[in-house]
Amino acid sequence: MKGGIKKILPRTLFGRSLMILVTPILLIQIISTVVFFDRHWVKMTDRLAFSVAGEIAMIADRVEKDASASALNEIKTYAGQNLELLINFEPEARLEDERHDGHAGLKETVISRTLAKAMDAQVRRPYLINVDVNEKWVEVSVTVTDGVLRVSLPQRRLFSSSGYIFLLWMIAISLVLLMVAILFMRNQIRPIRRLAVAAERFGKGMDVPTSFKPEGAREVRQAASAFLDMQERIKRQIQQRTAMLAGVSHDLRTPLTRMKLQAAMLGNNPDVEALKSDIADMERMIDAYLDFARGEGGEQASRTDLKAILDRVAAGVRRQGVKVDLSAEGDLSLHMRPVAFERCLTNLVNNARKYGGDIWIDVVRGEDEVVITIDDNGPGIPDEKMEDVFRPFYRIDESRNPATGGVGLGLPIAQDIIHSHGGEIMLAHSPHGGLRVKITMPA
Repeated sequence: MKGGIKKILPRTLFGRSLMILVTPILLIQIISTVVFFDRHWVKMTDRLAFSVAGEIAMIADRVEKDASASALNEIKTYAGQNLELLINFEPEARLEDERHDGHAGLKETVISRTLAKAMDAQVRRPYLINVDVNEKWVEVSVTVTDGVLRVSLPQRRLFSSSGYIFLLWMIAISLVLLMVAILFMRNQIRPIRRLAVAAERFGKGMDVPTSFKPEGAREVRQAASAFLDMQERIKRQIQQRTAMLAGVSHDLRTPLTRMKLQAAMLGNNPDVEALKSDIADMERMIDAYLDFARGEGGEQASRTDLKAILDRVAAGVRRQGVKVDLSAEGDLSLHMRPVAFERCLTNLVNNARKYGGDIWIDVVRGEDEVVITIDDNGPGIPDEKMEDVFRPFYRIDESRNPATGGVGLGLPIAQDIIHSHGGEIMLAHSPHGGLRVKITMPA
């Protein structure tokens, strides 16, 4: 039940707000229309039909008392001038159906049903009603003594135009209210849409337009002000972290450099080689930690050709003797931070090179997204560990032996970069037997 209601509800805030605003108005108008037709229009029609039926009954009584030519002329003149009734008497005629049934062979209309009800109550003679909707005339045939009395009258004698006028006014008012509501809601939704665009741009690493400022309702202005404050705090934190990392990098690399020089001066023996290996491992781990902590730094996003980045990454792996099958056709330009995104793809391809023999890279562009698939034919990753490998410093090999893997930051760095661009990254089993990395980027 809830799922069915959610499917028919508008998706956007503008649509839902408009629905909340318009629905009560429509309900009120529908109820008012029903009440009007039930209490006013129907009763008015009943009264008009009762009046016409009474006039026809009176004329039928007069004709039965005196059907001479002079009397008929007097009745016709009076009815035509004062009652808008056209009278015609056919002596010795009979109705085709003499039953007291005003509906036999008649078009089911409100006019015919209402008039038939009044005729049954007042005329109490066999009658037939013929409604000509196109010509807007009604003919009533009544059986009287020695013939048939035919009375023709315009429909306006039985029908009040106030119903149509009321409906036209209701429709006109609804349209005016709908236009006012649309204009009002557009002005109220515009600041929220601008806030959403600014948040999306900031989340993807792009600059927020300088024209963006808090506006709209008080709650929307509060949200926009909170967003701007958050943006300033995040930028300040990134700047402070970058400055701190620059100092840490300098402080750590200086003693490492001295240690490398001292180890180089000690000569060649197994202990010195082991020391050099430890120094290299420390330098490699420090680089990995700094890459993870550095994030995107101050790099600005720009429109970049993804095909060129993939060509460089694939060429780098091919130089190491690994077979890479790259399939990327068409326009693959994306708004991205090229250095960060290339580092992300390099980490993923190096993982595939490290654990698999061959690599397959496929890029497909859709209407609003670009899907990058990286496959290898290595051992893959168990299903229960596909989520864990995105945790910082997590390694499938718990021995933490540098020879069997890195420091557990390759996939977390790649995930952070992909998410900062508004994309998604997922792991699955490759049809080539190894691991499949699927990256979905907004086009």
